[in-house]
Amino acid sequence: MTSTKFRDIGPEHGLTLITLTVFLPFAGGYFLSYFYRSVNAIIAPQLISEIGLTAGDLGFLTSAYFLAFAAIQIPLGILLDRFGPRRVQSTLLLGAALGAFLFSMGETQIILIIGRALIGLGVAGGLMASLKAITMWYPQNRWPLVNGCFMAMGGLGAMAATAPMELALTVTDWRHVFVILSGATVAVSLIIFLVVPERKGLGSPAGLKDQIRGVGSIFSNALFWKLVPLAMTTLAANMAIQSLWVGPWFKDIGGFDRNGVASNLLFLAFIMTVGFIGTGVIADYLTRRNVSLKSITVWGIALFLVAQLAVIFEIDPQGFAVWVLFGLTMNVGILVYPQLSEHFPLTHTGRANTAVNLLTFGWVFITQYGMGEIIDLWPTDPDGGYHPDAYRASFGTFLALQFVAIVWFMIPTRKN
Repeated sequence: MTSTKFRDIGPEHGLTLITLTVFLPFAGGYFLSYFYRSVNAIIAPQLISEIGLTAGDLGFLTSAYFLAFAAIQIPLGILLDRFGPRRVQSTLLLGAALGAFLFSMGETQIILIIGRALIGLGVAGGLMASLKAITMWYPQNRWPLVNGCFMAMGGLGAMAATAPMELALTVTDWRHVFVILSGATVAVSLIIFLVVPERKGLGSPAGLKDQIRGVGSIFSNALFWKLVPLAMTTLAANMAIQSLWVGPWFKDIGGFDRNGVASNLLFLAFIMTVGFIGTGVIADYLTRRNVSLKSITVWGIALFLVAQLAVIFEIDPQGFAVWVLFGLTMNVGILVYPQLSEHFPLTHTGRANTAVNLLTFGWVFITQYGMGEIIDLWPTDPDGGYHPDAYRASFGTFLALQFVAIVWFMIPTRKN
């Protein structure tokens, strides 16, 4: 067990020590959460052939992660504000390890769904616990930059779930990979529990009843409902496409073979990682020059909508310029979180962020599953590929909802 002296370090010890003992351990958990989130884009052909899944089945199986992820968000926020991110995250990751092991053993769709849901439940604190820790340890004016750098750790996890995963499948099968992932998740859980210090001087948490009332005050807040639809729709589209449907799109629309699909997914994950950091750096630079986070969010999301339009209309489907723009802008919606953190007291940030996550990841489940159901409305090709019109209809439906959300976000809030 780590010594009490180490447990009692404070921010005065410097950002380097905080980064080593807070940022990096939580980054390990977030790396794994993105790997789990993205890996089905690579193993989809094996799941389809071994289990016999339709597009709707594949969408439901993959999105079970997001459904379980969303279901725990409100209790997660209360737990984070009450017990702190260290204890909550290290405990939850053990559930993810169990889910990964169960997934590795699954021979039926229902067992795979249960395993996938347990994984989603176990990594549900990957970002929220980390954002809570960031608000506890880093100065407020650096939150967008630190958040962006932290999100890049998830991007590395997404990268590992592409071409490196495809390479691993030449040595072993996906089931053995998930056994290894289970062990790695246990290891990260122990690192977080043993290495991350406690933050002193934040006062005692409110009682459970007061915390629950605090959740109600968040959901009744006008700014919350101004911000949330934009985060819901844009982050859901990015996760639904990047973690699953972009792989089949590269095969069916781009015409790439398995190695080509894996290489493209790797490059997209790399661009996404650059986008994570770039979003934080640009937001940090512009806010220091008195540009509002709202303006930065609007312009970034507008570019993301343009990228999706280009995908829908198949502009240069074998090129990559469109997907570069997609990857660079796909997570601009994350700027909603620091805007909420600035609006609510520090004691409420865990619940405020998880309230957004509840709605966002619930919508990811609907989006990813819904895309599969829309795709199933068209007959498959003889080789099992999906029709181009199916992609246009599924991606276009959820793009329209994002457009509505950004218009709502831009309408000035009425002042009482």
